[in-house]
Amino acid sequence: MLTGLHFLLSYKCDSECDHCFVYSGPQATGTFTLAQVKDALSEAARIGTVEMVYFEGGEPFLFYPLMLEGIRTARDLGFKTGIVTNAYWATSEEDAELWLRPLRDLGLSDMSISDDAFHYEGEDASPARRALSAAGRLGLPCGSISIDQPRIEEGADEEQLRGKSVIAGGAVLRGRAVEKLAAGLPRRPWQEFTECPDEDLRNPGRVHLDSYGNVHLCQGLSMGNMWDVPLSQLVSQYDADLHPVCRPLLQGGPAQLVAEYEVSHEDAYVDACHLCYLARRALLDSFPQYLAPGQVYGLG
Repeated sequence: MLTGLHFLLSYKCDSECDHCFVYSGPQATGTFTLAQVKDALSEAARIGTVEMVYFEGGEPFLFYPLMLEGIRTARDLGFKTGIVTNAYWATSEEDAELWLRPLRDLGLSDMSISDDAFHYEGEDASPARRALSAAGRLGLPCGSISIDQPRIEEGADEEQLRGKSVIAGGAVLRGRAVEKLAAGLPRRPWQEFTECPDEDLRNPGRVHLDSYGNVHLCQGLSMGNMWDVPLSQLVSQYDADLHPVCRPLLQGGPAQLVAEYEVSHEDAYVDACHLCYLARRALLDSFPQYLAPGQVYGLG
């Protein structure tokens, strides 16, 4: 049952992090208009099961007035609201309160702030820490997201690594992470990746929306396009067994996907996401309706 809606308010970001699975950065394009946000929220209300609406990106605070109006509209429709941000705007605690006070007044339900070496390496008094402190004083529900460089988990022995790579850090090998973070990590034979471990493709509990209309089941794997078919209709008609990419993933994971569509591939990969992402990138021209946008595959 779909209960969460996540707006990728923009692919644009002030940062260009190695772990970013949508290839965000200062040069990225693709930003919602207010009319598009309102249209998507109206459709979300028609679905009837959505409870929580998040605004993220990219970096949603780059489009602060749009984000505020989106949150206000979502609240008025009865949704709880949240934000994911890197807090670049928290240049001082006083300024952080200035940015956050309107969000408190709108009744924001949750805010997640990226606070790790990818964003603020070596900064003890980082913008993220200032924002967390300011949010606490304002009574805003707020927590941090911390992701580290992928590495072999401490204590993993040779026997474990032969069977299943034990990778710590939390970074997902999709998007820019495949290019930047996969080198040097232990790999397993491609035939072992027989399931999707991270996403419920049959009964998704949340989807991500972008301004191009893509309704992401996983970043770059779309249910369809909500500008072509209304979101409520897309959700009600979605059948994973009829989806040309989700079906093989459900039947046998990324290994089935590459085998069924005869995707040229290497012998071994770090994890299922690693193989799945590269397989989907190779299939972009075959399924442009479902594997989009190019931005998420480094082609934007």
